[in-house]
Amino acid sequence: MSGAHLTRYQQLAEEIADGIRAGVLRPGERLPSVRQTCEQRGVSPSTVFQAYGQLESQGLVEARARSGFYVRATRRPTRSVPKAARPSAEATPVAISELVYELLGSTRDAEVVPLGSAFPAPHLFPFDALARSGARAMRRLPASRITGALTAGDEGLRQALRRRYALHGVPLAADELVITNGAMEALNLCLQAVTKPGDVVVVESPTFYAALQALERLHLKAVEVATDPREGVDIGALANLLERQPVAACWFMPSFQNPLGALMPPERKQALVALLARHRVPLIEDDVYGELHAAARRPPPAKAFDREGGVLHCASFSKCLAPGYRVGWTAAGRYAGAVERLKMSSSLATAIPPQLALVDYLAQGGYDRHLRRLREALAGQQQRALRLVERHFPAGTRVTRPLGGYFLWLELPPAVDALALHHRARARNISTAPGVLFSADRRFTHHLRLNVGHPDDARFDAALRLLGELAHGA
Repeated sequence: MSGAHLTRYQQLAEEIADGIRAGVLRPGERLPSVRQTCEQRGVSPSTVFQAYGQLESQGLVEARARSGFYVRATRRPTRSVPKAARPSAEATPVAISELVYELLGSTRDAEVVPLGSAFPAPHLFPFDALARSGARAMRRLPASRITGALTAGDEGLRQALRRRYALHGVPLAADELVITNGAMEALNLCLQAVTKPGDVVVVESPTFYAALQALERLHLKAVEVATDPREGVDIGALANLLERQPVAACWFMPSFQNPLGALMPPERKQALVALLARHRVPLIEDDVYGELHAAARRPPPAKAFDREGGVLHCASFSKCLAPGYRVGWTAAGRYAGAVERLKMSSSLATAIPPQLALVDYLAQGGYDRHLRRLREALAGQQQRALRLVERHFPAGTRVTRPLGGYFLWLELPPAVDALALHHRARARNISTAPGVLFSADRRFTHHLRLNVGHPDDARFDAALRLLGELAHGA
């Protein structure tokens, strides 16, 4: 890959790797600290963490506890990335909800180490600042505003979101945004707007279990498309699928996909949007992790390449700022009117107080500062988790190395039953998300999704070590 196409962390990693290969950096030598590298190179801490993490995954450097990163004397084998799934192109009725409810109910127990949870650690979020913003906003709220913007959402929040989209090069139409009760309501409303019972919807393989639950509830059929653990949906496989059968919609997560963490490169996102536009197939884009990138700049969403209003882009503050506030939205393109009507006939409105708290918080100017701290914490914790997987899980385990988010996807040796491992871990107060949750046909029997978004949790290291030991004994 040429230097012109490398991200900043990749460029930094390549420069250090060249120095190691040339003997400028010798075996056993300590690399500059993250702070020193930031000052010398003019880059962010997350860029340095990702560069050092890439070098570690290549076997060129090693991390030593409370000491830093060192050039390895010899290259040791490291975990490979999981193989891309190659699902059949057959439409499958979905029946996953009971399994999801059974397996993930334990994440509500505070005594359980939440490796199966969908949320990062609560202490990473500015709840005190949000509470102050909420109090300020409610003190100055005119009574008429409570019912002034029910279905579409508060206009102040919609303006703030449009400004943020514009800063990222994604201009939105004035009437395109609908505020929702979290991203899940946005995704469900968008799915309802473009399908009818019996329709076929294309999802990634593996895919987020909540997408399968939504399809099940609406009596839709799922077709899974081949998905690369690094770069997302296989565009060629999708093109073949679209030629063979009628498809009502695609539900994809192009940035830091759950559970893989895959990030589609911009050119792949552009090709995806163009392909779906030719077939007149709408794309429901789940972008709840888009702000949790580890590189210097936010990756463009697929919505950035939408010229015909066919991308229904959905996101929320739940994973990046305000879990529990349940404020999400959709920029639904040409389907915005249909989505708003569906919201009016279902939940009617999103609560005004949390919307106004977020408007006030965004106006204070601390959001990007919070995001930088959050990204740095998540990037550092991911590297810590990868080291623990490397040391404690069975030989033959493969693991993803995402460029953002807070999930790792593990492909365990075929002899390991991930569902049985989940039950054994749960008996030891550790939750996981076994791979059978992430496919309509429950194909990922020796896979796990692990939530590693819990820095400063003293239980985390011991839980991963124990989980690795249990996997050895499977």
